[in-house]
Amino acid sequence: MDEVEVSTVIRLPPEEVYEFIVDFPRYARYSKYLTDVRQHGDGTPGTRYDLRFAWWKLTYTARSEVTGAEPPYRLDWKLVKDLKAHGHWAIEPAPEEALDGGDASRLSLRVDFDPETASSDSLGLPRFVSMGWVIEKAKPLIVEEAQRVVERIVADLEGERRDVELTIHRTPDSI
Repeated sequence: MDEVEVSTVIRLPPEEVYEFIVDFPRYARYSKYLTDVRQHGDGTPGTRYDLRFAWWKLTYTARSEVTGAEPPYRLDWKLVKDLKAHGHWAIEPAPEEALDGGDASRLSLRVDFDPETASSDSLGLPRFVSMGWVIEKAKPLIVEEAQRVVERIVADLEGERRDVELTIHRTPDSI
């Protein structure tokens, strides 16, 4: 199982950060490769999302499901189609990071995935393109995408862009 985990500080209380995170369809605005999100449910555990990705010559729709929620601190999910993957958003109070008596929270995104469970049939790979090649090209993109999404979320939540210090806790093997 490969892992990606990034975190950063957002200058808002956990409740406001959590409400933002559970609005999953808006993620398409933050991602370079996620083009569309369709929601089936109300955002609570059991809600499913169809996530349409486009990269290189590939398009793919992943299906995820919310598996747990502990407002305002955690939202768990898993993929339910084609690839073994799961993860969570975690939000912790970070009063030591607050400015001028305000609030601050540490937001973390963790993704655990098994690239060996991906099937070339499900991706519709072009002729002569191996699944191994796609996996090796995709691993660094996953890290970049996690960073991009967190940076854009911070800008949207706080109302302006700022230098965001991202801490990368884990990355996929061999990138």
